[in-house]
Amino acid sequence: GHLYKDAEAKGKEVLAGTFFYPVLMAADILLYGTTHVPVGIDNKQHIEIARDAARKFNHEYGEYFAEPKEILIEDVELVPGTDGKKMSKSYGNTIPLFATREEIKKAVMSIVTDSSVDGVPTHVYNIHKLIKSEDELKSLYEEYKGKYKALKDALVEDLDAFIAPMRERRAELAKDMNKIISILKQGNAQACDIANVRISEIKKLCGLG
Repeated sequence: GHLYKDAEAKGKEVLAGTFFYPVLMAADILLYGTTHVPVGIDNKQHIEIARDAARKFNHEYGEYFAEPKEILIEDVELVPGTDGKKMSKSYGNTIPLFATREEIKKAVMSIVTDSSVDGVPTHVYNIHKLIKSEDELKSLYEEYKGKYKALKDALVEDLDAFIAPMRERRAELAKDMNKIISILKQGNAQACDIANVRISEIKKLCGLG
């Protein structure tokens, strides 16, 4: 799978968890009767594993699990990082989701601009089009063709406008940690109620309960 290949490519030690993780993900999906899962293109394989597990269980014990389908949103199926590779903390090429304006500016100014087409910096443009349509960007990139600093400044403005409401909402929620813990406990209780019923049903189907 891609996790193994990614770990191998980065020279990381390949542990058992690398192989167990997709199975754990499949369990999380199947346990709650999930039918559709929004994923990035790199996680499509995990949904295929979940589907295979559901199919094999159903074949042995009767139709129980839905076979989940992936939902791939073409425009964001792979989010590019500041170096053009997949955005990932392990690559150090991210723009944090709740970043301050200064953090956004620092990340944007670090975007590699040695790849360009007709004066349009590829990596800058590929990030920009995640938050604005190509029609909206057309005139901007024509006006500032070859002016990478100006295009980066425009990206900073648009990213800050996009991130600011989420950043502010997060800061507001963080003021009341008791409320956050209460919400998490409530969600955990609801998930446990569903899981306990489903596990009981699965055990009966397998002759274990």
